[in-house]
Amino acid sequence: MRKKAIVIGATSGIGRAFAQLLVEKGYIVGITGRRANLLEEMRVTNPRQYIAKQFDIDNYNSVSDSLDQLTALLAGVDLLVLCSGTGWRNVELNLDYEISTVKTNVLGYTAVVNWAYKYFQESGRGSIAAISSITGFRGFALSPSYSSSKSFQMRYLEALRQKAKTSGNLISITDVRAGFVNTAMGQGAGAFWVASPDKAARQILKAINNKKSVAYVTKRWVLIAWLLRLIPSFIYERIKL
Repeated sequence: MRKKAIVIGATSGIGRAFAQLLVEKGYIVGITGRRANLLEEMRVTNPRQYIAKQFDIDNYNSVSDSLDQLTALLAGVDLLVLCSGTGWRNVELNLDYEISTVKTNVLGYTAVVNWAYKYFQESGRGSIAAISSITGFRGFALSPSYSSSKSFQMRYLEALRQKAKTSGNLISITDVRAGFVNTAMGQGAGAFWVASPDKAARQILKAINNKKSVAYVTKRWVLIAWLLRLIPSFIYERIKL
């Protein structure tokens, strides 16, 4: 029997590359995103393996119903991967940008991962993967709400891993801590070690298959994570970014 997956945020970037990789591996893939036209573009390339449902995780109160409907269309799901996210460089602290980031990266994110954990808890097993960021280790003046929201994501997944292991649930939870990836959101001044979406997708799938708790994409970003954690606060707070 073919495995089934849901990819949240499949219309572009890592999500699109990951959905395509799963189809290559024989999965039936439920693809979601805000842009119905891009979902349809993907679906028609392989209508036997793609099932599309348009919705926006910013509408967090309807996320559960939307995922229930998509899961019914798939007749079950083994893996959910959350690739949706947003963020801006916001040195002016534009409040609209800050609130928008929190709405997607905290409220929408929580609605999706919460649904996935409870679904797999009821079904007995499953895998969850979600993309956080290296920025989650510290607050960044360039993007306060983005770095803070990524820290929230990392801690939320850690809490669910603890819950799964202490309750005996067979749920694998992978925190994908990404560096720079060649996507619309991942570029900007100072970008380095930039990975292609395809490379990122392959490393993510390998981490999921190996039931990794944490995966760095690409792997060399573990060095930056190590450095960020080592810098004392009294020094870090004086670094001008």
